[in-house]
Amino acid sequence: MAKGGKGPKGKKITLNVAKNCIKITFDGRKRLDLSKMGITTFPKCILRLSDVEELDLSRNMIKKIPDSISKFQNLRWLDLHSNYIDRLPESIGQMSTLLYLNVCNNKLTSNGLPVELNQLKNIRTLNLGLNHLDSVPTTLGALKELHEVGLFDNLLNSIPNSIGKLPKLKKLNTKRNPFPKEEESQLFLESIKRLENLYLVEEKDLCGPCLRKCQQARDKLNRIKSVAMAPSRKPMFSNLVSPNSMAKESQEDWR
Repeated sequence: MAKGGKGPKGKKITLNVAKNCIKITFDGRKRLDLSKMGITTFPKCILRLSDVEELDLSRNMIKKIPDSISKFQNLRWLDLHSNYIDRLPESIGQMSTLLYLNVCNNKLTSNGLPVELNQLKNIRTLNLGLNHLDSVPTTLGALKELHEVGLFDNLLNSIPNSIGKLPKLKKLNTKRNPFPKEEESQLFLESIKRLENLYLVEEKDLCGPCLRKCQQARDKLNRIKSVAMAPSRKPMFSNLVSPNSMAKESQEDWR
């Protein structure tokens, strides 16, 4: 332990070090990969590389993300998972190009989620799992482009209806939260309704085999729904909160 009780300084990231960590993705985007570098403070020098489109600061020891992160105006992909972050900056709402935000496995509380998150109108994947959230802002329901939401391993007792009604939501992982059974059942039934609404083609437009598959899938959903709504039985889906709970528990599946 350093003098004065301070923790380790962590690795020093210079501009040259950061430049050498820029990679080109398979689709031609510039990614600045500073993951697993032992960083304890956000390296301000990387703000001079604000043209990067992907930024990976995961698996470090960072406690605070500064407001200046909004200078990354071209950023589409931001990975901050597995740090010690307890609050996101309000300026994150200014990063309008962001499609992917991963802050899984941090120290976030509900007070650490700024209202400005609802300004990320283009975001498709939001992972808030493995934190200390006891509630989720209803304003996240304004993020109409969301496809995937991770809320697993938190302290949640409920999920806002606005999130359950997101029009493009495909994956919602809320495992290992202290939900009442009634909440789980209701969330499941609501998500069944969303699946039913995905039948957007007419029978005349389908070939024979495709039509039979759709009809079989629809019949299966109807049987599940009738069982789930039966008043004489206890909910049979205590561990299933979404019909698409294909969200894997492994963190790598969110990358």
